[in-house]
Amino acid sequence: MPTNDLHGAPITIVGAGAIGGTVGAFLSDAGYAVTLVDRDAAHVRAINERGLRITGVRGDRVFHPRAIHGDDLHGPLGVTILCVKGHFTEDAMRQLGPLLAPDGYILSLQNGMNEKVIARHVGEQRTVGAFVHFGADLMEPGHIQLGTEQTIFIGELDGRVTSRAEAVREMLSHVMPAEVTSNIWGFLWGKLVYGAMAFACSTVDASVPQVMDDPLGRRVCYEASAEAYRVAKSQVDRLENIGEFNPNLFAPGDDAMARGESALMAMANAMRASVKQHMGIWRDLAVKKRKTEVDMQVAVIVETGRAQGIPTPVNAAVLAVIHEIEDGQRGMEWSNLQEIATRGGLGGGK
Repeated sequence: MPTNDLHGAPITIVGAGAIGGTVGAFLSDAGYAVTLVDRDAAHVRAINERGLRITGVRGDRVFHPRAIHGDDLHGPLGVTILCVKGHFTEDAMRQLGPLLAPDGYILSLQNGMNEKVIARHVGEQRTVGAFVHFGADLMEPGHIQLGTEQTIFIGELDGRVTSRAEAVREMLSHVMPAEVTSNIWGFLWGKLVYGAMAFACSTVDASVPQVMDDPLGRRVCYEASAEAYRVAKSQVDRLENIGEFNPNLFAPGDDAMARGESALMAMANAMRASVKQHMGIWRDLAVKKRKTEVDMQVAVIVETGRAQGIPTPVNAAVLAVIHEIEDGQRGMEWSNLQEIATRGGLGGGK
């Protein structure tokens, strides 16, 4: 098989939720030999019996990819796309690592610094990074709502542009616009600047535009992203845009707050016209009542900041409040914003 053609190669997608399910549906529709793998037996059964329904910005369609339960996955695995939540990456790699063929590799379509976890199990040479930012939600077993379309960026961990990365780009172009980048870490750290804001605004049971319209909500989100920017810049030379969100607008300077809050409002205004009004984090907390990826994103900001001597009090406060919501110790109240402001040293947040 030519290096730049993955048609006919078995493609295993581990995690058939919002991202993995969407990717698998459109790849199967394009003729790729896709197998979706998921731990949710009801979701697997719905896909196999009724198909995978995707509604939203591309209309209402039903796809028919093959789906299996995680316990039924066997090796050797070739091209493997990992789409599980970040806090499940370690467990997933304990299963996938021994099943991966010598010439197989893992492509991470996840939020957070999962590439480092994957590489620890199978090596950097068998790990491919990616930045994914399209918006989708798993509504119920067998049904995904696609809210927004965004370009996927693929990159080797060492920054080289390889035929493998080009092959992945060609494959994923059937799902979303796709490009190869030599700065994948700039995207991943840029996404953490975005993620700091996303977790902060998801502590409230409200839409993103509603939180950004609130002066205190906007201030807390700005401070979280500004801290994350300073940490990110200690790790990479250049941060890349996250869709329409420019993390570089949070750079220090006399007009920093005006720049940052303008970026937040531009994002909020774009979301007002979207079918997707909330972050996936909000859905985890408010709808699915499950743990978020906060330890793979905000905790990374806090821990890296501590190692670099960069204060991150607002992100530390967001991390604590999210954990309290996850543990049932706190509701998703508007007062959470004041709690974060107080713990983060913002006073009244004015």
